[in-house]
Amino acid sequence: MIGPRNALGLGALALALAATAGFTQRGDAAQALASLAASPPGPVGPQAVDLPAGAVLAQSAEELEALVTDPKGPAVIALAAGTHQLDLEIRRPLRLVGSRDTVLEGTGTRTVVTIEADDVKLENLGIQRSGRRHTAEDAGVKAKGARIELRQLHVRDTLFGISLQLCPSCLVEGCHVVGRQDDPELRGDAIKLWESDHSTVRGNFVEDSRDIVVWYARHVTLEDNVVTRSRYGSHFMYAHDSVVRRSKVIGNVVGIFVMYSSRVHAEDNVVAGARGAAGIGFGFKEADDVTLVGNHLVANTTGAYLDQTPRKPGSTLLLEGNVLALNDVGLRLHGSEKGARVAGNDFHENAVTVQVDGGGSATGVAFDGNHFSDYEGYDLDGDGHGDVAYQQKLLSGELTDQHPALRFFHATAAMGMIDAIAHAVPVLSAKVLMSDARPRMERVRSER
Repeated sequence: MIGPRNALGLGALALALAATAGFTQRGDAAQALASLAASPPGPVGPQAVDLPAGAVLAQSAEELEALVTDPKGPAVIALAAGTHQLDLEIRRPLRLVGSRDTVLEGTGTRTVVTIEADDVKLENLGIQRSGRRHTAEDAGVKAKGARIELRQLHVRDTLFGISLQLCPSCLVEGCHVVGRQDDPELRGDAIKLWESDHSTVRGNFVEDSRDIVVWYARHVTLEDNVVTRSRYGSHFMYAHDSVVRRSKVIGNVVGIFVMYSSRVHAEDNVVAGARGAAGIGFGFKEADDVTLVGNHLVANTTGAYLDQTPRKPGSTLLLEGNVLALNDVGLRLHGSEKGARVAGNDFHENAVTVQVDGGGSATGVAFDGNHFSDYEGYDLDGDGHGDVAYQQKLLSGELTDQHPALRFFHATAAMGMIDAIAHAVPVLSAKVLMSDARPRMERVRSER
């Protein structure tokens, strides 16, 4: 059985320790854990670098525009330090490199840098002040072409941050994207990939934005990113064969959500502090053959959420070796889902372990070898697994299914007392919501 790993180093370790710290208020835990997202994943934004060999130096916006628009212009252009105001269009292969103090500032009417060419590299630049047109999706950088590389950019005061459209085999790495301090509903996406197959988004730091989105794109990799105080940490839609791993997604409305996608793999991520009525750590809607392995889902309203997932007969969903701790609900199902396997996870101090909407049950989900902090069974044969199945029976859930008005009292002391009585006198609650025949006696530990 695969256990949760410490691939995220101190960040994941701190979350694992926090899950045992005995927080009495899950909102307080989420606030404490949000500090983990205060630092970027590594060097992001412009860095102190040497002038590239063979580069032609542009000292002003006018010189830069002349060099870029010249069809026979240099292949490598360096831009001097300072703030240079222009809306730049790149329509030929080239490499444009700035210094730590180089800023391209747009006119505030359109996209700051528009790329429509293959094999363009944009590196080590500050980019700011785009237009505000949602219809045109004004952005810091808007790219269309193959093998485009965007590295060490600091994008701020833009409607959309970085937008890749029809951009196969492209790379966004080491960028710092900060959303506008507008009404959050008016922000554009921090990083958007649309029909950009085989692209990679790596080691970026996103703050106060809307989403990182991957739409209508295959074989996309999101890794080692940090996303905080935004809406969706990562949002996949029709994004088959994609991967999200080793990222910290903390203090957002929703952590990572997968819709209408097949073969999406999420591994070694920390997703915490998705609070409020819509707060979800991981969510899957009508997705097939997806895996969630070795993640930490901590202090969210809902740790993991399944809606018609898996969707197709014969498809699977695997939750294995994850820590689901201090969530209001550890695992929530929209209905009586079937075909999912939940194995070797650590359900620790969640207010509710499993919840099913609409009066259904989770008996169609295969629970196997999970650890439950509220398990009260025994292990007489010493094999590490309880001799009595872990079962969840919630009398309060039965009552609210029959009388929806009682949902007003969810999480109150009265409802807690009802479930405590049903736990002490099981005959009062006949409905088995879920069952794990082989619950682990000890918390799940790393095995690799």
